[in-house]
Amino acid sequence: MYVKKSPFTHLSFVFILLTMCPITRSVAREKAAAAGTIAAPETAVLWRDPVDIASRDLFYGPGGKEHVPQGTFTFDKEDLKGTNPKFVVRGEDGQKWKVKLGIEARPETVASRIVWAVGYYADEDYFVSGLHVNGMPEHLHRGQKMIGPDGSVPNARLKREDKKKTGIWRWRQDPFSGTRELNGLKVLMAVINNWDLKDVNNAVYKEDGRDVYYVSDLGASFGTPGRSWPPRKAKGDLDSYTQSKFIRRVTATTVDFEVPARPRFVYWVDPKATWSRVHLGWIGRNIPRADARWMGQLLARLSANQIRDAFRAAGYSPEEANAFAAVMERRIAALTNL
Repeated sequence: MYVKKSPFTHLSFVFILLTMCPITRSVAREKAAAAGTIAAPETAVLWRDPVDIASRDLFYGPGGKEHVPQGTFTFDKEDLKGTNPKFVVRGEDGQKWKVKLGIEARPETVASRIVWAVGYYADEDYFVSGLHVNGMPEHLHRGQKMIGPDGSVPNARLKREDKKKTGIWRWRQDPFSGTRELNGLKVLMAVINNWDLKDVNNAVYKEDGRDVYYVSDLGASFGTPGRSWPPRKAKGDLDSYTQSKFIRRVTATTVDFEVPARPRFVYWVDPKATWSRVHLGWIGRNIPRADARWMGQLLARLSANQIRDAFRAAGYSPEEANAFAAVMERRIAALTNL
């Protein structure tokens, strides 16, 4: 005998599937966090209280003066990941460094210092205006035109390679969803206009038995709020950073930021790369005002000289450093006034 099933049976099944969905669980965590009912697990670390923020040296950054790359470097291998030319070198002491060339070298150096200054983990990045590398191959797959015949490498970012990467983390599926610390990180990405927030740009490292969470690629900062044309305007461009809009909308309880914005239409000639960034806008939306203000208050503890030191460390002129810092300071004030 045929028994007609109630539509509520189907609805119940759909409800069960949705509650098992990572996205739904993430939303549930965010609501629980707003009610003060969850905290980040002790085995995973995203942020540390920067109690010494006013004394942090933003010229040398998280690696400090003692880790500044010096001496002679020897080519080790080329790195073909990502979009910017990169290769690995070894110092005289055997220490490995990853060299990045192109328009990301300067903004990434600055961003690593700002992120570290307010308590997040960051790579030890240094900007070297004139690097010399022995044993450079006659041909690189990328960036060959940027390298002199004598192994001279101008305007390079060197990242210290001494941590063990265990994987990546996802903005929607992580141990921190809904916490003030993760929301603060989203706000910080908007402050510096870091729009390339693909999951693959996040890294997990093992340190002292704990999983430490990084935004490991910060090169798409201090330019436009999204991937734009021409490319040189999207990263480390003062005019773009100055003219870009910061806050999209403010409600009684939340803030929406412009970053990350959708890629410009012209980039659909590369559908795969563009599609990976189309749906990232949610990262900067629906941030609790209290969490955005908290990040503003942390950043406000930095002095004018500290912020400018971060830009000077990346080879920007004093005039450029002052102009970039002025934009950041206006954004910090907007956050603290929420």
